[in-house]
Amino acid sequence: MDFDLSADQQDLADLADRIFGDLASTDRVAEVEATDDRFDRSLWEALAEAGLVGVALPERDGGLGLGMVEACLVLEQQGRRVAPVPLLAVTALGAWTIAAHGSDAQRARWLEGVTQGSRILTGAWTDPAGTDHSQPLAGVTDGAGWRVSGTKVAVPAAGVAEAVVVPVDTDGHRVAVVPLDAEGLTVTLAETTSREIQGTLEFDHVAVGPDDLLGGDGDEITRAVLDRARIGTCAMVLGCCEEALAMAAAHVSEREQFGRPLSTNQGVALQAADAAIDTDGIRVTLQQAAWRLDNGLDISQAVPTAKWWAAEAGQRVVLTTQHLHGGTGADISHPAHRYFLWVLQLADSLGGAGTHLARLGSTIADGAS
Repeated sequence: MDFDLSADQQDLADLADRIFGDLASTDRVAEVEATDDRFDRSLWEALAEAGLVGVALPERDGGLGLGMVEACLVLEQQGRRVAPVPLLAVTALGAWTIAAHGSDAQRARWLEGVTQGSRILTGAWTDPAGTDHSQPLAGVTDGAGWRVSGTKVAVPAAGVAEAVVVPVDTDGHRVAVVPLDAEGLTVTLAETTSREIQGTLEFDHVAVGPDDLLGGDGDEITRAVLDRARIGTCAMVLGCCEEALAMAAAHVSEREQFGRPLSTNQGVALQAADAAIDTDGIRVTLQQAAWRLDNGLDISQAVPTAKWWAAEAGQRVVLTTQHLHGGTGADISHPAHRYFLWVLQLADSLGGAGTHLARLGSTIADGAS
């Protein structure tokens, strides 16, 4: 595997770095966190204007038509600035799913305005039980369609999205697009660990028609969506860890104790070195998973490996960086604390470290039998 970025990929990463760096300052993020929806619309508009909202969407739908590697380069920069925008919802959970599996009519209906930033589509793939897969909503026949019921939790951008993509049990396991204002659908919003607003969706006999169902087998679509989303989550964790480590390095280089910088203390240097190694581990496993996905290779071991590294090593990194900030690291208003919260949230999103370690072990065991 070649870990070097192509010239185009580097240009894309640099563009994302500039936009997030210019518009998602520490003060701006704090300002957006004080709003009800925690959504930076100005930043979202800038990302859309630059084409980055549609980085992973096909060109036929107004996107850039790039792969998961490129999507991760953008998501990494979002993590570096802990920027409150629903980028993962578009690149994996909602809009991408419709672009990949929707009919011409469905794409025309739902994807118009997505890449321009005027429409947000999300996905409901997490069950209350917190399993590492997504159970379909229970459906009963109602004329030519169905009525579906059930609960989905931790739905990102539920307060600002127009529709949700969700697995349903109709004529077998399928995936449907449901407007969030549908009759019988209740959305309850709550603040998460990362200060993001997510939703719990209660479906009570919500009508789903044949035109709402995406093409293809629901199990296959669910696996594809969750694999992409987990890789994207790892990219955000990587960005968080990179920036948190850079902040800690600057702090210990400037802060003096007994007349010399803290960075000259061997104990401090060793902790920072361990955090740097962990960050590189997240980067390597993430890049491998994204590259294998883009090249149509087996990712059954690569994705859980990357997610385990992001969850396990990511938490070690932000704990270390917060510790290296000393007393200021305990201040919940300090920027370092925001990275700590983000990684804690992302570590358990779509399955935590233990879940994916068990998944990896089962995959290896099945291959050996």
